[in-house]
Amino acid sequence: MSGVLHDKVSIVTGSASGIGRATALMFAREGAAVVVADIDAAGAERTAKEIIAQGGRAIAVTADVSAEADCTAVVAAAVAEFGALHVLFNNAGIIRRADAIGTSVDEWDRVMAVNVRSVFLMCKHAIPAMTHGGSIVNTGSGWGLKGGGNAISYCASKAAVVNMTRALAIDHAAAGIRVNSVNPGDTDTPMLREEARQLAEDWAAFEADAADRPMGRSGTPEEIAKAVLFLASDASSFVTGTALIVDGGGLA
Repeated sequence: MSGVLHDKVSIVTGSASGIGRATALMFAREGAAVVVADIDAAGAERTAKEIIAQGGRAIAVTADVSAEADCTAVVAAAVAEFGALHVLFNNAGIIRRADAIGTSVDEWDRVMAVNVRSVFLMCKHAIPAMTHGGSIVNTGSGWGLKGGGNAISYCASKAAVVNMTRALAIDHAAAGIRVNSVNPGDTDTPMLREEARQLAEDWAAFEADAADRPMGRSGTPEEIAKAVLFLASDASSFVTGTALIVDGGGLA
């Protein structure tokens, strides 16, 4: 396949569904080989098979990216199968909707492990494999740039991702590695629908809340994937350390 990622090798974490799945499919359509990494083994296989059915190259790797051994295995699989690594999209994430009083220590630790430690671990092991430079994109959030209600662990974790991205960009620019974050607003994904369930709201009511932002709706996974593709590709060759907001004007 030709495209803006022609002959690039990519890893997409959290790619069994939602933004990760949409991005993995888009990367493949743009010519990249894709390592589809997710703790959901069946979902990862479905995404990889869909890529292959469309003429792309992909493998599925079952991984809990909060565990270092799994992160090293994902990077090793990329290099062993495709011979290189050029793009890493750290997208795996979870949310727990509660304030400080309602958040248990175990819940806090799990959100930090999946949302923050995974980014550190994947970067720690992927960067040495990017021997000819590369691009790393980390999924932040509008709530990593501005606080939100009843999501203290999520807000803290995404703020950490945004600033870790800046630190990584500074540290690895000389090696030709760019590091940026994409920061979505509400996006119609299984995670957002589960969030609505946690708040005991039906989806129609939850979606109606999006009407108070300038564009009047939630985003789609494909719209976020387009922003990730920009940051992953040479179209953003002079962009590093930035927090790209993709939220329909919500933070504006």
